[in-house]
Amino acid sequence: MNPQGERWTTDQVLALAPDEASRKAGGRLAAPGPWSETGADEGAVWGQCKGSGKKPYQAVVDIKGPAFKCSCPSRKFPCKHALGLLLLWAGEEWAVAAGEPPQWAGEWLAGRRERAERSAGAPSGGAPSRAPADPEAARRRAERRMQRIGAGATELEQRLEDLLHSGLASADRADGRGSWDETAARMVDAQAPGLAARVRELGSVVASGPDWPARLLEECALLHLLDQGFLGIERLPAPLAATVRSRVGLTTEAADLLTGPDAATVRDRWLVLAQQDSEDGRLTTRRIFLRGERTGRMALHLSFGASPTLGSSPTLGFARAGGPPCAGGAPIHPLDLALPPGLVLDADLAYYPGARPLRAALGERHAPAAPGPVPPGCGVDAALAAYGDALRDDPWLDSWPVVLTDVTPIPGRDGAGWQLADADGESALPLDPRCLGRTSLWQLAAISGGSPITVFGECGHRGFLPLTAWDPTPVSL
Repeated sequence: MNPQGERWTTDQVLALAPDEASRKAGGRLAAPGPWSETGADEGAVWGQCKGSGKKPYQAVVDIKGPAFKCSCPSRKFPCKHALGLLLLWAGEEWAVAAGEPPQWAGEWLAGRRERAERSAGAPSGGAPSRAPADPEAARRRAERRMQRIGAGATELEQRLEDLLHSGLASADRADGRGSWDETAARMVDAQAPGLAARVRELGSVVASGPDWPARLLEECALLHLLDQGFLGIERLPAPLAATVRSRVGLTTEAADLLTGPDAATVRDRWLVLAQQDSEDGRLTTRRIFLRGERTGRMALHLSFGASPTLGSSPTLGFARAGGPPCAGGAPIHPLDLALPPGLVLDADLAYYPGARPLRAALGERHAPAAPGPVPPGCGVDAALAAYGDALRDDPWLDSWPVVLTDVTPIPGRDGAGWQLADADGESALPLDPRCLGRTSLWQLAAISGGSPITVFGECGHRGFLPLTAWDPTPVSL
């Protein structure tokens, strides 16, 4: 560790990698051989890495962000050079000597500091102020969108009614999936992306295995509940109305959460529990789970960026602070915020409104990130109760984040039916079938060695999806 306590572990560095290929490629660059002019100070690491060309790649990492910059053409973020540099720095203190950054690294770091200082001068200290908008024009646009979504919800209700009248078996016709795709497209036209996503899920349930009609009926019931909630939204309590708006796809700008007239931030020491990237075509979604040391509140930070598989296309869409990028317009930028599990942030968070707030926007940071402790957790029964309480407030929740402590992974026969059992053997929680067959389950068993461990993940109706285990340092699964 350096004097500031900011030198990361190898596992924390690898948790930043966008995929397994990047982890392996970064690991091959974690030796002094390809590196020259390396150095580090209390806030950054830099170096030049020999590549296939004559000119070495220049890589620099702001470890207080963290944030990354490299002169290589890779669209992955962070790239293998940034990962290799961090692994070299994390491995041995002598491998990267202390020093002053060269001009090319210093200019980028200085630019980041200037932008941070301008952001700190915003009204709430966490987000830049925006030019005042025409409130009357904004009100008219909001009304028109509410009308379009209402029309879409009414049309969707008719589609569900027709399905029930003709019988669930009719959904298994040859043109069944195409019909759902067409309905989803109409929800997109109605500016209700949340409804569109749920309609696509209906199409994927049809003929998806045993008991698919029962699962289809369950999903139809939840979609009907959401439709009716939106059509009668003026009669709902304010927190539940906010949940319904977010579920149909109406978003709140992060800047409004941090600087608006109703802004309310929560300052705490937030422990990073997990970071998870997922790709959906041209879009990469990064989910970072945090928990407050003082408040005990869970939080989810979402960010969106260009998929690493896109190549060099610069104009695929524009990113809104309150939601994912949309087609057309300005470029989708690479993901900027990366926080490996195990770090603690002294920062402000602003929660998005809802009956059971979870998603949050990151505001002002009051100190550099530092390594944190193994989080306290609960048993299986308490985890199920936490999910049940959250589901009572938001019936459309798939899962709720929880930390399980003193649980032991138990493999099922032929690698199926894994469970996490309490140390006393009284209760056990099945693992989510979506993670069966992954090597991460055997990694979890290896970390445990048959002994109780601490695991963070999502507890939901499918089971428990493990994301991070502590050994005693955090290991991403």
